[in-house]
Amino acid sequence: MGGKKMKILACSSNLPLAEEIAKYVGVPLVERNIQRFADGEHFIEVLENVRGEDMFAVQATSNPSNENLMELLITIDALRRGSAKRITAVIPYYGYARQDRKTGPRTPISAKLVANLLTTAGADRVLTLDLHAGQIQGFFDIPLDNLHAGISIFVPALQDLYSASDKPLTVVSPDVGGVRRARALAKRLDAGLAIVDKRREKAGISEVMNVIGEVEGQNCVLVDDIVDSAGTLCNAAAVLMEQGAVSVSAAVTHGVLSGGAVSRVENSVMTDLLITDSILATEAVKKSKKIKQLTIAPLLGEAILRITEERSVSSLFDTVFPMRA
Repeated sequence: MGGKKMKILACSSNLPLAEEIAKYVGVPLVERNIQRFADGEHFIEVLENVRGEDMFAVQATSNPSNENLMELLITIDALRRGSAKRITAVIPYYGYARQDRKTGPRTPISAKLVANLLTTAGADRVLTLDLHAGQIQGFFDIPLDNLHAGISIFVPALQDLYSASDKPLTVVSPDVGGVRRARALAKRLDAGLAIVDKRREKAGISEVMNVIGEVEGQNCVLVDDIVDSAGTLCNAAAVLMEQGAVSVSAAVTHGVLSGGAVSRVENSVMTDLLITDSILATEAVKKSKKIKQLTIAPLLGEAILRITEERSVSSLFDTVFPMRA
């Protein structure tokens, strides 16, 4: 690492991912003590000297979002008061990202509030993956690196999944907002592109209306950044099969999979749901026959190395993993 000093500290939301990142980078995780007081307050004590270090705090702000966010903020404050040279918040899944604009009168822009909290706590930089909306980068007055799982993680996985098929492949965006993401993946896979036109009547419930593009006789891959209730994916998959698709799978970066989502996926027409380990897998996800989790540890680890060594991070956007610089 060119003689530069750096350390990685893992908060508690996704310890297995942090361990794999540290293994890729080639450093041990910083020893720390995380406790909860009887009234629920978080407490963290960093058990190693961090003075003058380039620190990376790894924490996904997934469920329980408020608990994990508060733990990250307190961790950043502890590192700042420990005289760390630079603090980078490594947030594999950025919670509150779906609240990126006012959706009605007297509603918050919570993604901006979280950005303010991270900056005020003492973060000097943020490293994250597939933000729900690109404009969130503008909410920060500190550097933010938004990595993408599409090319790096999903391309090799999908090439392997469909290597034995003689049917053409079509990448499908489940809504108009995700077309850019789907187009980039389709270009890399040399596949067709289609869009599912849906009308959302209210939050958490979507009604598929129409399919734009040719899907008959195709292997279809639905691509998105977040799968929460899985209603949109399952409805879109059913319509694609009704339109003559040979098979339907999905590649989604963040597997929130709340409530009965796993059961919904298991009972759907989808053959596979590829997700990353940005969020710690529940027991239901681990036991699922259709859900396959791919690691982002090499991608985040490589970005951490490049940040420490002051090398380009944007060049990772078109890099296929696993790899090691």
